[in-house]
Amino acid sequence: MNAGKATHHFIAKDGREVIFRPPRWEDLDDLLGFINSLVEEGAEILRNQKVTRDEEADWLGRKLADMAKGNLFWLVAEVDGTVIASSELKTGTGYSSHVGEIGVGVKREYRDVGVGTELLNALLSHAKTIGLELLTLTVSSSNKRAIHVYERIGFEETGRIPHNLFKNGTYRDSIIMTKIL
Repeated sequence: MNAGKATHHFIAKDGREVIFRPPRWEDLDDLLGFINSLVEEGAEILRNQKVTRDEEADWLGRKLADMAKGNLFWLVAEVDGTVIASSELKTGTGYSSHVGEIGVGVKREYRDVGVGTELLNALLSHAKTIGLELLTLTVSSSNKRAIHVYERIGFEETGRIPHNLFKNGTYRDSIIMTKIL
């Protein structure tokens, strides 16, 4: 897949055009702004501290290398030339080569307009194309919005790690969800 080449576009429920494409090195500052905006809002993600530009550059370099090796399918969503969401599908190896693990994140102001669902559908489509049989994801038990979306497209809770997250003085479970393709 060519880095940066659009693979899909749609009109979100709020009328904005959203373009899906693989990320490219030039997205570094957008991706830095994206992750730090999630940290600032206290989004239901694992990271709780902002990332430096050097840290993000190291991370982006590793991710682009994984894409080049075929170990990662990664799409970003952009609106008006700015990255507003990110999604990925990591394929398993060895006896788990039929399994993929997914993750999706969407900036606050682009939630509830279909971006996350469309990204998930793109990941599902790609997973089927490459012959995966099972998809997994992990989500915080307090992220009701995401859980609802995952359930709507066919994921089921198949496991739980109690007290796996500690945020704002409260323990939260991590929920493992799966979908057989």
